[in-house]
Amino acid sequence: MKNFRRSKKALSPVVASIILIAVTVAVSIAVAAWMGALTIGFTATEQLTITSVTVTSGSPGSAVIGVSNTGTSSLTINQVWVGNTQITAGLTYTGMASGSTLAANSQGTITIPTTATPVQNFVSGNSYMFKLVTAKGNAYQYTVVAP
Repeated sequence: MKNFRRSKKALSPVVASIILIAVTVAVSIAVAAWMGALTIGFTATEQLTITSVTVTSGSPGSAVIGVSNTGTSSLTINQVWVGNTQITAGLTYTGMASGSTLAANSQGTITIPTTATPVQNFVSGNSYMFKLVTAKGNAYQYTVVAP
C-alpha cells in the first residue's frame, strides 16, 4: 500500500498505447462511414435493358418495346429510333414514372404505332433495328425480324 501512494505515474505506457489505438480506430471508422455515405450519390448508374420487341405487321402495325432499368438511378429516354429514322411523334410510354422516365429497378413499355411515325408499315420478314437513347447519351439497340 505504501508503494501505491508513492507512485507518481498516472497511466502505464501500455494502457496509454491501448487508449490511443482505440481512439484512432474509432475515428477512422467514423471517417470511413462518412466517406461511404458521400460516394453513394456519385455511383448511381443507369442500365437500360431492352427485354423484348413485339412487331405487328400490316396496316396499321405497331411495335411494342419492353424495357427494364436494372441500374441504381432513374433514366429518361430522349430518343427512339427505328433503323435510321428517329420517331418524334405518336409514342406511348406505359409503366414509366413521368413521361419517358423509368425509375430504378422497374419495367415499362414503349409503343410505336406506324400510323403516327415516319415508319409506314412493318413488313413481315424484314429486319428492324430499334435504338433507345437516354438523356445521358447512352444508346441501347435491339434487332428483330417482323413475323
